Amino acid sequence: MEFKENRPIFIQIADNFCERILTGSLKNEERIPSVRETAAEFQVNPNTVVRTYNYLQETGIIRNQRGIGYFLTSDARNRTLSSRQNHFLNKELPQLFKTMSILKIDRDTLIAYYDDYINK
Repeated sequence: MEFKENRPIFIQIADNFCERILTGSLKNEERIPSVRETAAEFQVNPNTVVRTYNYLQETGIIRNQRGIGYFLTSDARNRTLSSRQNHFLNKELPQLFKTMSILKIDRDTLIAYYDDYINK
């Protein structure tokens, strides 16, 4: 994974876990890799992964079973989906609408492109 300079690495790793959850490659209640395994996978310091896991625990996406490891919570997918939807609707969509307004792209054009995308 190539990291972007404009976002903290631990957040980018958390985003990667969220993508895996939403695509179904990680399932609710499933054990996730250890801190060391994740650090090796992303080629980062284990402390960065600890920050990632702490962040994911604070958001209720993972839980730590002492002595056993980290697991997705029973509602990890729903929490991830809700969080991502909220971010998209409140941050990304307004930016899209602003760009559409500047470029004079009307609602009907957007709907046509959306329909084409969905029907592919």
